[in-house]
Amino acid sequence: MQIKSAEFIMSNSDVAKCPATRIPEYAFIGRSNVGKSSLINMLMQRKNLAKTSGRPGKTQLINHFLINKNWHLVDLPGYGYARVSKSSKKVFQKFITDYFLKREQLVCAFVLIDCRHEPQPIDLQFMEWLGEQQVPFSIIFTKADKLKPKALERNVDTYKSKLLESWEELPNYFITSSSNSTGREEVLQYIDEINAGFNYS
Repeated sequence: MQIKSAEFIMSNSDVAKCPATRIPEYAFIGRSNVGKSSLINMLMQRKNLAKTSGRPGKTQLINHFLINKNWHLVDLPGYGYARVSKSSKKVFQKFITDYFLKREQLVCAFVLIDCRHEPQPIDLQFMEWLGEQQVPFSIIFTKADKLKPKALERNVDTYKSKLLESWEELPNYFITSSSNSTGREEVLQYIDEINAGFNYS
């Protein structure tokens, strides 16, 4: 896929106010500091499409970008837990759950995972939640350039083994690096293939 145009459309925290168009949507989400803004900028080949920050958790809104006039890239805040006082049950932020439960235009979520770290409970629980809600998702391992090839392979294998403890089959996954564009073609081709079969009516 060639990126011919990438334009910011809107930011908000209310799913009801998201764009009313019927074009397919791809949401990018992960914990704070996973390299989401850098990845989005690398995929789009734009320096400042998504705002990067040394301060984790800068994205606090649902940000829509129109790509090639025919699909939306959605930059979502990092997920964290909110405690519900009555039962002290932990849930993800309301507008994140609202987005995934109510946004009919969403065709795939990309869950970003820092490949340098061992599997984190919050990431595993978030993917489990997506599975329970039947939200299609793929994993994007970020910061692949920070590890030597053998260590990268070992870490990804560890993650796959952990996922297979609770998943019958592994989710689709990509290995990326924002600094050298590793994985860019693969992610964009995957989006292209889904878009090709999309009915816009």
